[in-house]
Amino acid sequence: MTKLTLTAALGALILTPVLALAHGDVTPQAVDTTGLPETGEEWLTENPYRAEAAGEEVWAKAVEIGASGYNQNCARCHGLEVISGGLAPDLRFLEAEEFGDEWFVERFQTGYTQNGITKMPAFGELLGQDAAWAIRTYIETRPDDASMEEVADELKGIRDELAAWAEAPEGADSDAVKARLSDIAAGIETLSGAPVADSAASRAARLVDGTQEGFRHAAEALTIGLSAAH
Repeated sequence: MTKLTLTAALGALILTPVLALAHGDVTPQAVDTTGLPETGEEWLTENPYRAEAAGEEVWAKAVEIGASGYNQNCARCHGLEVISGGLAPDLRFLEAEEFGDEWFVERFQTGYTQNGITKMPAFGELLGQDAAWAIRTYIETRPDDASMEEVADELKGIRDELAAWAEAPEGADSDAVKARLSDIAAGIETLSGAPVADSAASRAARLVDGTQEGFRHAAEALTIGLSAAH
């Protein structure tokens, strides 16, 4: 898997002659971090919401909140699902380790100015570090496109099966499909090196609960995730 080192990421940021001028036009939108452990006033240098440190439940909540925070404040310039269109760095490659965390949180706190022009506003004081680390968690857990491509056909088949069960659940084996989705999710890698990816497979697995509504939502999650991968 091709990895972009932190040094390369910084270089790309510095050498890019024009980052979207829209960066400076973004008005930070508040992020509701209810449900996350508070991180305190002193800014940390390492993401406290990673699954191995905080547990899967906190990690999943951080991803959920981070997705909302990212879409409100970052997607305009860094792209939906953190897939950059080229005007801003592709943050999916920022390493999920302390050096990457330090770079991220410093930029989040202070923003970025080039030749007197604000390319990215300072979010730190307005949004706080709970929101910062939730957004960081969402960013670093974006799945590797190549990993998703390898399982795309199987996921499409599961999606169609779930959609059918949403209409007629007779004979549905929710435990088996949930287990298979979890197995697929465990094999999907991230571009950041984070050990757990927030993929369409993992999202769908969490939604399968044996109900028709759960089947429908899981099928929708797969449809959205597979579309984003392309």
